[in-house]
Amino acid sequence: MELTSTLACVKTSHMEPTDLSKNDLEVLRILWERKELKPAEIQEAFSWPIENATLRSILVNLVDKGHVTRSREGKAYRYEARVPKATLLQATSRALARVFSKGSTKELLMQLVETEDIGPSDLEFIRTIAAQRATKTRKTKKP
Repeated sequence: MELTSTLACVKTSHMEPTDLSKNDLEVLRILWERKELKPAEIQEAFSWPIENATLRSILVNLVDKGHVTRSREGKAYRYEARVPKATLLQATSRALARVFSKGSTKELLMQLVETEDIGPSDLEFIRTIAAQRATKTRKTKKP
């Protein structure tokens, strides 16, 4: 199953359910990394070749869906991600959890650990993050 078909059921708090394509996700990745860009700058940063007309169509669709904002700078437009990366990641994780693990993100994470090529250093990193999260949770629950 492709990620794009799973994303069809993603819903963020201020947006309608949307289907994000591989190209849509690539534009968002670039904008999250580099902030506000002109179409030519986005095209240059793409991980694969993309036609200018195709990119402009993608940008118009992302603006229409509310994922990206567009502002005029002289004769050119600049685009910026509107939806935060963390928000889309959380919504996507929940959508994947609904499909693969009966809605449990914990179970989804366990499945990923079991099925992906995760080495000892990766597992140690996960343990460190879990310990930090547990410490943060304990501090916020104290009276």
